Amino acid sequence: MVKRWQTLEAKEGSDLKIFRVNWFKRQNQEIGKTGDFVVLDSPLWVNIIPITKNNEVVLVRQYRHGIDEITLEVPGGLVDKYEEPQDAAERECFEETGYKSKSRAILLGENHPNPAFLNNVCFSYVWFDCELMGKQKLDGNEDIDVLLVPLKDIPRMILDNEIKHSLVLTAFFFYSLKYGF
Repeated sequence: MVKRWQTLEAKEGSDLKIFRVNWFKRQNQEIGKTGDFVVLDSPLWVNIIPITKNNEVVLVRQYRHGIDEITLEVPGGLVDKYEEPQDAAERECFEETGYKSKSRAILLGENHPNPAFLNNVCFSYVWFDCELMGKQKLDGNEDIDVLLVPLKDIPRMILDNEIKHSLVLTAFFFYSLKYGF
């Protein structure tokens, strides 16, 4: 039976703005192995599927430095300190798109983006009856185009590799389990 490894030593590393690097020496007591491991300590993340009254999904197109490409995603970002994930998801949606709803966002599910080395959780939401209620309020380095796409087109866009961001795919997976397409 797999058991938790024992932490023998922990060292805090560099603070790199969106995560802090931590080093752990851990031992598997069952097999007697000891190893050094890196864990990225990151704030909580959120993403949100905004759906308009016309059954369109509000998507964002933006450049991503990690892959040096432009991606198609749902709004999302970091949860600020002392902020609830639901509030963060709604805030990110409004800031990135100008869309919001009079209702509250509904939690679809939560996942661990990569538990091999990340210690955080990503919360996925859906927000129904969204409408344009303001202008984008982008962060200094954000450059985002907003697209409205019929909800029924999302599965094809995923299969055609137009939407490839793993956390966005997870949000749509949760959505499909709860609501179908």
